[in-house]
Amino acid sequence: MSDKRLAVVAIGGNSLISDPRHQTVEDQYETTRKTTSYIADLMDAGYRVVITHGNGPQVGFILLRSEAAKKVIHEIPVDTAVADTQGGIGYHIQQTLLNELARRGNPRPIATVTTQVLVDRNDPCFQSPNKPIGVFYTREESDRLARERGWAMKEDSGRGWRRVVPSPQPLEILEFHAIQALIEAGVMVVAVGGGGIPVYRNEAGDLRGVAAVIDKDRASSLLATKLGAEDLIISTAVDKVSLRYKTPEQQDLDRMTLAEAKRYMAEGHFAPGSMKPKIEAAIAFIENGGKRVIICSPETLAASAAGNAGTTIVP
Repeated sequence: MSDKRLAVVAIGGNSLISDPRHQTVEDQYETTRKTTSYIADLMDAGYRVVITHGNGPQVGFILLRSEAAKKVIHEIPVDTAVADTQGGIGYHIQQTLLNELARRGNPRPIATVTTQVLVDRNDPCFQSPNKPIGVFYTREESDRLARERGWAMKEDSGRGWRRVVPSPQPLEILEFHAIQALIEAGVMVVAVGGGGIPVYRNEAGDLRGVAAVIDKDRASSLLATKLGAEDLIISTAVDKVSLRYKTPEQQDLDRMTLAEAKRYMAEGHFAPGSMKPKIEAAIAFIENGGKRVIICSPETLAASAAGNAGTTIVP
């Protein structure tokens, strides 16, 4: 297995929800089942894969439930909500991929690693939250939630308004050696779910959770770099990276170089909290020795890896 190309495949939390009418756990399970069938296609094409995933909508759902039930039962801290999504989404990925691989006659062991990621408690993001979580709201609903619950709200890429929380830079994946050992033993791994559980070291050197959500693409880039993966594949809700997105002059990109990615980002083509973190993750991965980044929709994973779909970013 070690001679196969290693790819870290990052699944977007939003891409696990097909549309606003299908957000239940059962709906998300079915969407995950479809997504893991596409990951199985990638494995059939000769790849070893490590799977990461987002959790923006899902952690938002947990916090919304907690807020609604706070008069009945204790609230859930943000870091614990992130851990909960690692378990829940990891479970769906494990089960659906195990089922798919068994159907194809290629059973493989799969394990989800509860992953803590070290952050700096003094990261400037704690003074300026910008990571969208949860569902989309109208402007009127957003204003009401900001007023009634004290949430920070921002418009998200023309799709509506969402709650935002701090999103610190990932500094270290604390369970990295466990992840690496599992991969070397032939186990498929689901890791750094939701970007990892954000933790910091206090003055005594003890680890403590912090109320934040790490961007999963940045954490996936860090993991791919540490593993020496050849490819970082970012699965998202759009088919390709675009310039002038959602305008009459929209231009979809099949391929771009590292220098072009930097230039397009400087020109403001990529929205914060949406495509911009993906491009930043791609730049970091390439600059640290990665061979290729692919940004694509879930159903085109194998075709994109073959160069026939998605957007490819190279040095």
